[in-house]
Amino acid sequence: QVQLQESGGGSVQTGGSLKLSCAVSGYSYAYSGHCMGWLRQAPGKEREGVAAVGLFSRGGITYYADSVKGRFTISQDSTKNTLYLDMNSLKPEDTAMYYCAADCSDDCYKGSWCYRYWGQGTQVTVSS
Repeated sequence: QVQLQESGGGSVQTGGSLKLSCAVSGYSYAYSGHCMGWLRQAPGKEREGVAAVGLFSRGGITYYADSVKGRFTISQDSTKNTLYLDMNSLKPEDTAMYYCAADCSDDCYKGSWCYRYWGQGTQVTVSS
């Protein structure tokens, strides 16, 4: 059974930083074909992909939404079964519930429909 548990959310001012963590169990990093991501959902808006990372037999992918490029960094520590999202230069428009998700594919990783497994989410609030 795949379980994902996010942590690290909070409230910061514009320009601040946060690091989100996602503890992963039941989903193997050991083989090619793993794919995980961070998505977010603001009130009244659709859930959107923020970043994704994956390794497949044909190669790897690292994806960032245009709105976060240069500010957010996705990384993973397979020894700790943990996915991270470093968020810098935060803006009020980054305010959202952030979700860790798993089991995307090499041709589908940007949208919420690409993921099979989800965490409960962690709230990020950026004040001006």
